[in-house]
Amino acid sequence: MLRPLRPTSSSPWDCSGGVFDWDAALRKLDELNARVEDPTLWDKPAEAQAVSRERASLSARVEAVQVLEQGLKDALEYAELADMEGDEALLEDARAQLKDLKDRAGRAELEALLSGEADGNDCYVEINSGAGGTESCDWAGMLLRMYSRWANAHKMSVELVEETSGDQVGIKSATLLIKGQNAYGWLKTEAGVHRLVRISPYDAAAKRHTSFASAWVYPVVDDTIEIEINPSDVRTDTYRASGAGGQHINKTDSAVRLTHIPTGIAVACQSGRSQHQNREEAWKMLRARLYEAELQKREAAQQALEDQKTDIGWGHQIRSYVLQPYQMVKDLRTNVETSDTQGVLDGDLDEFMGASLAQRVGATRDA
Repeated sequence: MLRPLRPTSSSPWDCSGGVFDWDAALRKLDELNARVEDPTLWDKPAEAQAVSRERASLSARVEAVQVLEQGLKDALEYAELADMEGDEALLEDARAQLKDLKDRAGRAELEALLSGEADGNDCYVEINSGAGGTESCDWAGMLLRMYSRWANAHKMSVELVEETSGDQVGIKSATLLIKGQNAYGWLKTEAGVHRLVRISPYDAAAKRHTSFASAWVYPVVDDTIEIEINPSDVRTDTYRASGAGGQHINKTDSAVRLTHIPTGIAVACQSGRSQHQNREEAWKMLRARLYEAELQKREAAQQALEDQKTDIGWGHQIRSYVLQPYQMVKDLRTNVETSDTQGVLDGDLDEFMGASLAQRVGATRDA
C-alpha cells in the first residue's frame, strides 16, 4: 500500500505545473531555515532529514535564480562597454555569455517543472540487454557507460548495485544507484527501449547489425512515502556474487534476489560485503520498484511505457542511435535529433531529457 505523507505547509510551487513563486520561495526558505535551527527538530531524525533535504533543494533553486540575475546584469554591462568602445571581439564574448545564460536559464526553467512526488529523489537505473545476443550485451554496456558519464557530468554519484556480465562482452543486466539533486526527475525520461545500428566489431564480414537494450528508472523511496509489503509475498533467493576471480573471489552465497510474487517484480543486489548488506539494499530497491509501479498506474501517459517492458525489440524503442551508414541519434517521442553521436554516447543527454520532460509536463497539463 502506498501512502505519501501530506506536506504540513504551503509549497512555493504550483502543483499544476511546477511554477516557481519567488516570494513564496523566499518565505518558505526562511521557514525551513528556522526549523533546521530548532534543536528539537533533531529529536525526530527522519523528519529532520526530510526538512534538510527540502531546504537544500529550495536553497539551490533560489541561488540559481540569483546567479542568473547577477550574470545577466554583468553580461549586459559588458556588452554596453564593448559597444561603446566598438570592440567586436568583446561584443562576441558578451554574446557568448548571454547564450550561456540563456541555456542555463532554460535548464533552470525545466527543473522548476520537476514537481512530482519523487522527482527530487535519488534513483535506480536498471539496464537490460534485449534482442541481438552479443551485440545487445555490448550495447547495454555502452548505455551503462553513457548514464554514468551523464551523472558524473552533473556532479551526481554513481554506484553499481548489481551486474551480470555478458557471455563474451558487455552486460546482460546491471543496476546503477544514482544520487544527486533531481536525479529521478531527469532520468525518468530515459525509461524505455534504446536501438543501436552499427557495423558490428564482432562480425568478420563487417555487416550492419541492429541491437536493443532497455533502461528502466525508478526512484529511491524516502521517509515521506510509506510502502507496505507483506513479507509472505516476497521470495528470497541467494546466490554467489560474480567476481573477477583470484584469491579474493567471493566463495559464499552473499548476493540476494527478492521477487514480489503478486507483481512478479524482481530485484537483485551483490555490491555489499555481506548477505545482510545486500538483503537490506535489495529491500530498498523493491520498495522503490513497487512505488514506481504505483506511480505508473496513476499516470495514464505512462501506461504505454509499461506495456513496452514486455518486449525489448522492434517497434518499442524510444530512441535510435545510428552509427552506420550515417551518424544520427533521434528520439522517437520528441523528434529531437543530433549528428553528434559520440557526444551522446559520452553522456550529453540534456537536450533529449529536456524535450521529453517538457512534453510530459505539457501532456499532464492538457489532460
